[in-house]
Amino acid sequence: MGKKRSRKRYEGAFKGRVALAAARGDKTLSELTSQFGVHGTLIGQWKRRLLENLAHVFDDAEPRTDADQQSLIDELHRQIGVLNVELAWLKKKAARYGE
Repeated sequence: MGKKRSRKRYEGAFKGRVALAAARGDKTLSELTSQFGVHGTLIGQWKRRLLENLAHVFDDAEPRTDADQQSLIDELHRQIGVLNVELAWLKKKAARYGE
């Protein structure tokens, strides 16, 4: 028996370059296929996916800054601490009634 063939995986940046080249329309599908070494069906799927999701690129608000993320992490750590203290108190009180 021969080797088991696994599917080839492409990185997102490569897919984006190929889809963008296809969306430009300055080359035919067969030219893109030979240039990038990818089957035409995949190029078509990537192009369609690019065009469908293009509007969502500008929907998101500005990405969080490091300071925003750090303050969120600090707040979550504070909440965890409070919950741990409450849990310890409840365990102590429950032990009294369980005797």
